[in-house]
Amino acid sequence: MTVQKDTFKTIVKPSPEVLFKDRGSKFIGYAFPVTSEEEIKEHLRQLKKQHHNARHWCYAWQLGEQYEKYRANDDGEPSNSAGMPIYGQLQSFDVTRILVVVVRYFGGTKLGVGGLIQAYKTAAQFALEASMIVERTIDDDFLLRFDYPEMNTVMRIIKDEDLTIKHQKMEMDCEITISIRKNNSERIYQVFENIYKVNIKKL
Repeated sequence: MTVQKDTFKTIVKPSPEVLFKDRGSKFIGYAFPVTSEEEIKEHLRQLKKQHHNARHWCYAWQLGEQYEKYRANDDGEPSNSAGMPIYGQLQSFDVTRILVVVVRYFGGTKLGVGGLIQAYKTAAQFALEASMIVERTIDDDFLLRFDYPEMNTVMRIIKDEDLTIKHQKMEMDCEITISIRKNNSERIYQVFENIYKVNIKKL
């Protein structure tokens, strides 16, 4: 049986601003943790306000725990000279839930496509190197329902298996929402499923 990858890498907070210069042009790099396209749009809006005199705001982003969604944007630079080099760094650092933006102030000298690729790649690399990258597990959430007398049994399994409780309601009829690392979720599901009077449902 092949074990699926159930971890992903991301950053926990925005990177400090980083700067790369080439022949008068300034390339300012930023990395942001993001979970939606709305957040991405908001960060781009803020940067365009902050750097309203800049020439280009090129970026790449990747979303999804399985790295399933991504986009690269050249924002007026020659095709594939900005967005893709930035995206290449996201792949190189193996990160998701992230937006990297490189803001360019034109310095009067054209850099050519090769120069642009190198500059955008380097600024993105600097931003990622300045970020705190962490590894997270991909988890499945389950709802447990049971009567109060079953409490000790349920809590013992949660403790023994080191499961995360996300929400709990402890009354005569109890409900607990737990989070289980993906590769363990089927096994743990069976453990609870086999307990008489405990109902488990995947959320």
